[in-house]
Amino acid sequence: MKLRNLVLSASALGAALSGALVAPAALAQQTKEQYLPALVYRTGPYAPNGIPWANGYADYMKLTNARGGINGVKVLVEECETAYATDRGVECYERLKGKNGGATLIQPLATGITFALTEKAPIDKIPLLTVGYGRSESQDGGVFKWNFPIGGTYWVAADVLLQQIGKKEGGLDKLKGKKITLVYLDSPYGKEPIPLLTERAAMLGFQFNALPVTAPGVEQKSTWLQIRQQRPDYVLLWGYGIMNSTSLKEAQATGYPREKMYGAWWSGAEPDVKDVGMGAKGYNAAAMQHGAEPGSAVVKEILDKIHANGQGTGPKEEVGQVMYMRGVVSAMYAVEAVRAAQERFGKGKVITSEQARWGLENLNLTQAKLDALGFKGVLKPVSTSCFDHMGGNWARIHTWDGSKWQFSSDWLQADEQILKPLVKSVADKYAAEKKITRRSAADCQS
Repeated sequence: MKLRNLVLSASALGAALSGALVAPAALAQQTKEQYLPALVYRTGPYAPNGIPWANGYADYMKLTNARGGINGVKVLVEECETAYATDRGVECYERLKGKNGGATLIQPLATGITFALTEKAPIDKIPLLTVGYGRSESQDGGVFKWNFPIGGTYWVAADVLLQQIGKKEGGLDKLKGKKITLVYLDSPYGKEPIPLLTERAAMLGFQFNALPVTAPGVEQKSTWLQIRQQRPDYVLLWGYGIMNSTSLKEAQATGYPREKMYGAWWSGAEPDVKDVGMGAKGYNAAAMQHGAEPGSAVVKEILDKIHANGQGTGPKEEVGQVMYMRGVVSAMYAVEAVRAAQERFGKGKVITSEQARWGLENLNLTQAKLDALGFKGVLKPVSTSCFDHMGGNWARIHTWDGSKWQFSSDWLQADEQILKPLVKSVADKYAAEKKITRRSAADCQS
């Protein structure tokens, strides 16, 4: 198990050693750092995507400390290597949740791990921050009190992709009679968009077909043989890691136009296309608001304050790339949740996991706040509530030009008239299965 401490002071070490004797909440108030551990995968088949995320997360936390911490409270980060495996992710969670005064929150960084931890989090009272992944229905805070898919879910991604395809065709009504095929990783992640796409197919009249690919996705010959036979009008790609580049190579080999392929936002980063190069030209993917952001203020600040001082976590060249930015954004949401909690529970204090949950549920990141943090032009406002744990449903499309990602659409907003009923329906089903009572108005104030 690979562990990396970015900050480890004597006080934090003492807190960790005394953990068996003092309750985690009490310990959190005794330490001087805010403990924000990270479940990462720097090894395994998905490492090319996981490494830049982890580096971006680490660098933003270093930047937070360089800025003076969160109202003076420094951040303590510890990594635990999951290799993207669910069992190792659960092991990491159990290993880290009680250390250093108790984890403020957990970012599982895998939909499978999120599914496994969803029933543990309410017992341990530790929020799960799943930025752009996890259970789409966990937007419903009335059922999922401890899950926070802030910034977007897979249903948002799927709806935005259909909107963009509809624009290309001259309107969503023009999708009637079209064939749209989903090529997906046969995992909880890959299956996530299917309910939304099924719903949309019934509404809009397009023919929807789903083709699973066994992990890690290096064998897709039979999949693309079916695509060649069926000749869909569009292919949606819900892959990860090597599966994405394999899909693009197979599309090239079978002559399927890359400009008719649209990927999820975990299928649209530099590692997915760089080995294909010009062969992937024209391939589109959803951008979870941000894309590659080398010119953003936050990237310039990281380069000036962290990398220029020899403290960068990874290579300077990746700073600002898509997956690196995903790590930066994920870290920022965690930091700002703590800052929001401090507004209620005390500025300059270390926040407990239960207080952090309140902060996540009461985020109000206005455009002015985001701009001040260095995210001007990168993100749109996020505002969460008791019943909306996502806080924003915007995305853009970017397209690979053979050497870099370029935005190819304006801001697109997922249709809440479609999403809200679907979210509530699936959340209600989960609540019935798990015998969960919807939260009361009083509980929303807690």
